[in-house]
Amino acid sequence: MADDPKALKPETAAIHVPHVRRDGAMAPPIHMATTFEHGPAYETLHGFDYSRSSNPNVADLEARLTALERGSFGLAYASGMAAGAALLDTLPVGARVVFHNSLYHGFRALAGLLESKGRIVPVFIDLNDGEALEKELAQKPALVWLESPTNPTLEILDIAAIADKAHAVGAKLAVDGTFATPALQQPISLGADYVIHSLTKYIGGHSDVMGGALIAANDALQEELSLGRSLSGAVLSPFNAWLAARGLQTLHCRVATHCAHAHAVAKALEGHPRLSNVHYPGLADHPGHSIAASQMHDFGGMVSIELADGRDAAIAMASKVRLFTNATSLGGVESLIEHRASVEEPHVTSPLGLLRLSVGLENPADLVADLLQALEG
Repeated sequence: MADDPKALKPETAAIHVPHVRRDGAMAPPIHMATTFEHGPAYETLHGFDYSRSSNPNVADLEARLTALERGSFGLAYASGMAAGAALLDTLPVGARVVFHNSLYHGFRALAGLLESKGRIVPVFIDLNDGEALEKELAQKPALVWLESPTNPTLEILDIAAIADKAHAVGAKLAVDGTFATPALQQPISLGADYVIHSLTKYIGGHSDVMGGALIAANDALQEELSLGRSLSGAVLSPFNAWLAARGLQTLHCRVATHCAHAHAVAKALEGHPRLSNVHYPGLADHPGHSIAASQMHDFGGMVSIELADGRDAAIAMASKVRLFTNATSLGGVESLIEHRASVEEPHVTSPLGLLRLSVGLENPADLVADLLQALEG
């Protein structure tokens, strides 16, 4: 293996960093131990002490993610929400946080809860609106937070441009990279300070593991975040870490297929008379197409569609699919469909006629046929 993990190509790093094969075993063992032998004065003898602080499988996953994101360090958590909450918890009381107004509803709810307790002052704006961004940055926020592509409307934001503007006033930039994954986008290389992932989605890739991760561009918060994770108990389990690390090894080839299938679905649905919009950054007329092409390696496996006749039509379509399954989450091998407004109730921000599609690894012709029969039937 190369001495510098960053010198390896991403597909290679996902497989070879940092696992050291023991006894010729090609797969790493699962270290289920909760505690490790230490010295009589609590001297660390084997690199680990107690699995609430860290574990060989968790450390293995963190090293792989850090290498793929070109970060300085990374920490794995019990969920993506736990990873994001950990970052917000490092902010001083009353800190101003500027969120893009298209935001995963879980983090929007968390921001509201923290606001009600006086912990942060959240502000929601369109970060693609340069004038609105400049106005909010003049208030000297501690953090700017965005997704790109966004969930569920698949907006694209210029990460490098927003990072430059945030840093000019001393703010940090956090990017939720769950939809893009490290296979398609490295926000730290574009200027972001933190990257958040739900490992539950594409990185796990099989709808059977829950986890989250936070990767940082520098070591400034490493001690605080590590201690906070240990004290809060939000650590990832060894088995889930092992599953997520295994998922990373096939991430690039899986995501390439997800992208190809999503593009085929979006093209097939584009212009359909019953749809008012097909959201997919790979379509040439998508407002963020050129930016996505410049900061992503491909356009992702997510597609969102809006039914022209609104909520009832969307739910009717979702009730008629045969291959797509109505289920929360995304990024697994199977195709999923979800009426996001129903999930977000009572605080709905998604368009009422929007259906989010996680396009899986099935044959795309079958997926297109299923969607058309549900749409037209």
